[in-house]
Amino acid sequence: MAEAKKGDKKGEAPAPAPIIIKKIQGEEAAAHGGAWKIALADMMTAMMAFFLLMWLLGATSEAQRKSIADYFKPTPKSLIQTGQLAGSNGVLGGRSILDPEGLPVAASQTSLLDLEPPRVPDAGEQRGLGPESSDKEGKGSELDTSEGKGPDGEPRQGKGAADKELDDAAKAKAAAELDQKNFDQLEQELRKKLEENSALAALQGQVRFVRAEDGLRIEVIDKSDFSMFSLGTTRLLPRAQALIDEIAKSISSMPNKVAVRGHTDSVPFAGGGQRNNWSLSAERADVTRQILERSGVGPDRFARIEGVADTDHFNPADPNDPRNRRISVTLKFQDSGRKP
Repeated sequence: MAEAKKGDKKGEAPAPAPIIIKKIQGEEAAAHGGAWKIALADMMTAMMAFFLLMWLLGATSEAQRKSIADYFKPTPKSLIQTGQLAGSNGVLGGRSILDPEGLPVAASQTSLLDLEPPRVPDAGEQRGLGPESSDKEGKGSELDTSEGKGPDGEPRQGKGAADKELDDAAKAKAAAELDQKNFDQLEQELRKKLEENSALAALQGQVRFVRAEDGLRIEVIDKSDFSMFSLGTTRLLPRAQALIDEIAKSISSMPNKVAVRGHTDSVPFAGGGQRNNWSLSAERADVTRQILERSGVGPDRFARIEGVADTDHFNPADPNDPRNRRISVTLKFQDSGRKP
């Protein structure tokens, strides 16, 4: 029995070794902190604000940007008297700027938007307003306060008249810009047509564009080997008629009024009859009007048809120069009072 027990004791399994877990507590490495997230958020916010600003600058007009700038202008100094309002006595030297006791008018005012310009105590007496000042100086009854008149009795220009002048000026400026654009386009179009048309290419030197005081003047000028009309008559030659047709097609869709003027040289009519350069220039201008109207220019577009004979020479040094014979078609400015 004793031996069996002894053997059993020897056959038992050994006890398991204990497991030891070590936990090391310490500060987290700086690379794993959250400071970079704050920096990134600040940078993204700044970028968003920058791109929003650039978008606003591109999406608004100059007038709108000026309005926004005026909105954020500081309060004029005339509304804030240094040393008299709240919060105006230097750094940490005053009260709240919205303190009712610091405002120069009623105690109920609590906003700078309600401020009124400071008044001079004797302003009523100086202006002759009120019964007290009238008794002292007698000036109250002398002031003409009738509607529409100033102190000197002259008519006063009201706000409505000023606004109307601004509107008229804006309309005149827009009309002038449109005229200049249309005139430039017309000149380029006519020059291109003359270059591309083999029958009219030789007449390029006979067409002249002049920016005159009353509009764009298109002149068709004679020369020694080319005349628009047969000598001493109103019969328009074929090439000249084709040229007038091209001019009419180019100006037919424009809104400007048209003036046509005829010119002659100083060569007198033979025989001394009733016909002269005055009647010839006027008749040639009217023939030109008929061609323009037949080619698409509305009859209500014509403002003036006139002949000036030999009073306005192209070459004043030589009254008999063939270039003095010419027809001018003027597109007048839409704003008749405009000066170039």
